Amino acid sequence: MPIEDYRAAANTISEFLKLLVASGGLRLKYRITAGAGAADPDGLEAREIYVEIAGPDAPLVTQRNGELLRALEHIAAKMVRLEPEEHDRISFDSGNFKAMRAREMKLAADAAAERVRRSGAPYSFQPMSSRERRMLHLAFRQFDDLETESSGEGLRRFVVVYRKGDKHVPPAEAPSFQRSGGRGGRDSRGGGRGPGRRDDRRSGGGGDRRGPRGPRR
Repeated sequence: MPIEDYRAAANTISEFLKLLVASGGLRLKYRITAGAGAADPDGLEAREIYVEIAGPDAPLVTQRNGELLRALEHIAAKMVRLEPEEHDRISFDSGNFKAMRAREMKLAADAAAERVRRSGAPYSFQPMSSRERRMLHLAFRQFDDLETESSGEGLRRFVVVYRKGDKHVPPAEAPSFQRSGGRGGRDSRGGGRGPGRRDDRRSGGGGDRRGPRGPRR
C-alpha cells in the first residue's frame, strides 16, 4: 500500500532526525524527498521517500556496512506505520553508499545469471537483509529464462537463482554464514563469490528538509 500523505510522513521523519541530531550532538544535515522524485532510478527499491544524509559526522552512519543507516530506515518505517514488507518504501543513503551497493548487486545478478545459464546449476548468494534480498529479486526480473527464491531461516536467509522450471534442483551447499550485508555470494557448489560491499561513505550536519517533491525550489 503506498504512503498516502507524503508531507505528513516527511514531517514525521524530519522531527525524528532533528531529535537524533540534537540529542546526539551530531554534525549531520539531511534532505528528504517524497513522491515521484524519490523513485529509485535503478528500479531496485520501491522507495517513495528518500532521505539523503551528509555532513562531517556522516561516516558514522555508514560504518560497519551501513548498520546505522539500516537502523534509521527501520525506525522511520515504523514511525510512519509501514508493514514490514513495505519498509523499502523509505530509503536512507549517505555519500551514495546504498546507490553504489545497488549497482554492485546488479552486476552480481548479471554475473550469476551468466553462470547459471552456462553451468545449469543453481547459484546461491550469501545471507543478506530482507531489503537486499528484495533488491536481488527485482534485479532478476529482467531475465525471462531465470527465477529466484529466498531460502534459509532468520539471519541465514539467502537468495538462490535457478534456470526457469528448475526450482526442484536443490543447491548442493548452503552459503557460509556472514553478517547481513556481508560480501558477495557463493555458488551452489561452494565456489565463486559475488560482489563485495563497500564499507566507506560520507554524510553530513543540520536539517535541510524537503517535503513532497515536485519542481525543485
